[in-house]
Amino acid sequence: MTTQSITKYAKVFSLSIMVAFVSCKEDKVETKDTSMTTNNLLLQEWTGPYGGTPAFDKMKVEDIKEAVEKGMELNLAEIDAIANSTEAPTFENTIVAMERSGAELDRVFSYYGILSSNMSSPEFRAIQKELVPKLSEFSSKINQNEKLFQRIKAVYDASQKTPLEADQQRVVDLTYNSFAMNGAELDADKKARYAAINKELSTLYNKFGDNVLHDEENYVTYLTKDQLGGLAEGYIKSAAKIATDKGQDGKYAVTNTRSSMDPFLTYSTERELRKQVWSNYYSRGDNGDAYDNNQIIADILKLRRERVELLGHKNYAEWRLQDRMAKTPENAMALMETVWPAAIARVSEEVADMQAVADANGDNITIEPWDYRYYAEKVRKAKYDLDSDEVKQYLQLDKLTDAMFYVAGRLFNYNFTPVPEGSVPVFHEDVNVWEVTDKDSGEHIGLWYLDPYARQGKRSGAWATTYRSHTTFDGKQTVLASNNSNFVKPAPGEALLVSWDDATTFFHEFGHALHFFSSNVKYPTLNGGVRDYTEFQSQLLERWLSTDEVINQFLVHYKTGEVIPQELVAKIKKAATFNQGFGTTEYLASAIMDMKFHLADPANIDVDKFERETLAELKMPKELPMRHRTPHFGHVFSGEGYATAYYGYMWADVLTADAAEAFTEAPGGFYDKEMADKLVKYLFAPRNSIDPAEAYRLFRGSDAKVEALMRDRGFPVTK
Repeated sequence: MTTQSITKYAKVFSLSIMVAFVSCKEDKVETKDTSMTTNNLLLQEWTGPYGGTPAFDKMKVEDIKEAVEKGMELNLAEIDAIANSTEAPTFENTIVAMERSGAELDRVFSYYGILSSNMSSPEFRAIQKELVPKLSEFSSKINQNEKLFQRIKAVYDASQKTPLEADQQRVVDLTYNSFAMNGAELDADKKARYAAINKELSTLYNKFGDNVLHDEENYVTYLTKDQLGGLAEGYIKSAAKIATDKGQDGKYAVTNTRSSMDPFLTYSTERELRKQVWSNYYSRGDNGDAYDNNQIIADILKLRRERVELLGHKNYAEWRLQDRMAKTPENAMALMETVWPAAIARVSEEVADMQAVADANGDNITIEPWDYRYYAEKVRKAKYDLDSDEVKQYLQLDKLTDAMFYVAGRLFNYNFTPVPEGSVPVFHEDVNVWEVTDKDSGEHIGLWYLDPYARQGKRSGAWATTYRSHTTFDGKQTVLASNNSNFVKPAPGEALLVSWDDATTFFHEFGHALHFFSSNVKYPTLNGGVRDYTEFQSQLLERWLSTDEVINQFLVHYKTGEVIPQELVAKIKKAATFNQGFGTTEYLASAIMDMKFHLADPANIDVDKFERETLAELKMPKELPMRHRTPHFGHVFSGEGYATAYYGYMWADVLTADAAEAFTEAPGGFYDKEMADKLVKYLFAPRNSIDPAEAYRLFRGSDAKVEALMRDRGFPVTK
């Protein structure tokens, strides 16, 4: 998941809220009123080596409100200067001027993002709650600035007669379409209502995210020593430390996050405790209390429908997908409906296998959702003689980091070197920083920040973001990119061992970082992306985890240092399509539900009932849940970045499977030099400077085919 997407003019500020705001870049508009400057640290230019870096070590929560408000004031002054210019509108004095605007606010949002996503606190959340509607109003003041839009439209209309350079034309098209999609052409009354809806939605998004975070932080399952059956030694030590840190010395804590829940459900022999942990996790935002999200979702759906109806669209999905690769909700649904029958059929087979194991063990149970991971692991052991815990002994986070650096070196010619301690400010002692350079020339490219561990106040999941993106706008800038995970921190002196799935996610998020580092665009807007395309590059990078070069060098036993045995590798590869029913179905159920909610009439909608009835119509297997149940589906309801776009992971998966086959067919396999060069040239470096479909055709020579995805997952391919 990446927090960078779409265009800079409908830029999604996706932290615990998502608010659209205009381009915030490092350069200044010449007409800026310098009397509006402030001494607030969060607004100041970054200093130090590497082109300057955020002063994360000096940021204070109490500075954020003033900084955001002053940043908005400064940016609006720049926008007003552009809009009120007496010169005839041109690409330079309108579009380029917008590209340069908002440097101070951009810097503030780097701090805001950390305080929201990585270091949240009750004090910050109170300030955030106050700022959210103001940010929405700020966005509306830009999107609905009539004089500004008329200048943009004049440049756009002129470019339709006399096209600009390709990248300039792309910026103009994206800017114009973004403003049009966000109500710039509405009359005054409709604009006012559009802005009011956005303001109300921003508050609801913030409340939704806060509610989920509350349930993640406050539902903890404490175990006693006699309740640790089946759990790995490393997990037990980590759980003990977490419990001690929470004032429960002598107990063991299972926190309400995926990284803690997933291994517990996979290995714990305590069925009732598995049920409790499962219930805590999947009922986040759905506990019928002050933190329940069901009514909030209903309100969001109604407001989204009303807002797009102002623009003449039938539903939110139709409006949202017009600038995505899928183009229409029908196309997105067609892909999901192609895969769904094979996915649930595979679940039936998996459940039958699990039930047979349970029956053979005399367990006298019927497989329930809290049993799925536990018995799937037993089936894996029986079918493939593959023990996930055995595999984990060879998956050390430090070694996986080295493996990612190796892949980046082979494909992108990058070198990663730890920066001297103390030379780059960080926001927490757990954060480490590397310098990224070109292996041959030594040219400095950027800095990579890694924040790997779960902590109080950090949102769940894994994501990538940038503090400063690449452009050649006014000379090349240092890219500052980060990866953020929620691994359970190991006890002191212990290696951090992760599952194969977690290792895959680690590579995935690093793929986003490589996308940031390899960007080769001039204009800031072109660093954006199309949601159902931007996940493709990172999903593709996952494939290098299972290459022989990575396996033989970096998958070594955490105690003995011995390379993972070839027979174990063979088992891993043989079991590659194992449990695809579970993985595909839990994801697809969420993606289909996202689309169905936004196609349905939201008037008087009962969210809980709609979820249950829709899943029943889909014949959703009762033995597993959606990956993200609706009341905690933050991708969709804590903002708009993935709303009606969660399908995009599967759309990207089609591209991924097809591109992986291209590497498989190449003489040098996944490290084929010619293919690697095309990968960087067409799929990573252009970002959003060319149409995604055209970019893929330049790489592959044809469009991607869904049959590649079906083969990849071991599903039957029908003609």
